[in-house]
Amino acid sequence: MRSSERLSVALACAEGDWPCDDWPAPDDPYVGRVVRLSRPFRFPEDVDVVVLRCEDPSAVLRDLRELGRRGIPVIVISPRRDTDAVVEVFRIGAGYLVEGDYCPRMLSSAAVAAALGHTYLSPSAGAALREGARWISMGGDAVERLRGLLSPRERQVMELLSTGLGAQEIGLRLRLSEKTVRNNLSNIYAKLDARGSTDAVLRWLGATPVAPVLRT
Repeated sequence: MRSSERLSVALACAEGDWPCDDWPAPDDPYVGRVVRLSRPFRFPEDVDVVVLRCEDPSAVLRDLRELGRRGIPVIVISPRRDTDAVVEVFRIGAGYLVEGDYCPRMLSSAAVAAALGHTYLSPSAGAALREGARWISMGGDAVERLRGLLSPRERQVMELLSTGLGAQEIGLRLRLSEKTVRNNLSNIYAKLDARGSTDAVLRWLGATPVAPVLRT
């Protein structure tokens, strides 16, 4: 997506009941072309983001994995806010908005974030993911050793990243330029041996196994 263009978004609804009939607004500065899909889904090749609404995310995991293989960013919208559902979707790399936990403006922001490679979470989804870190086994000591590899500033960045914020929003919170935040993120990914933001957040929260941390 070039900065001068508005996004092309596919709206897919597993149950045929799309909850945001008034989105996007005609004057939405971020989202332009919209394609509405119902089952059986045939996802176009020329869309920037897929927004997939479903009652139960576990019923659309095959679709999420297919889109992931094709490199198409996805945002899941679901009424489920339990840890199992959110972690399962987040592990695949999709964003997650809990119904009733977002507004049209947030949905547009989530679409932009997804197109830029960021995994966007609504507040309830972010809380569920963090709760999941309490029971997905990795071990508290291992988490602390891993976090100890990061500088104080990098830890601040990771705390905000794990709540669903993107680089621009993190920069505003910490009064840093977006470029500085992205440089911090690159260093964090290297230190945590993470493939990107989703993997880094899972490791930061202790929601995925990691190799033992070796200090020199």
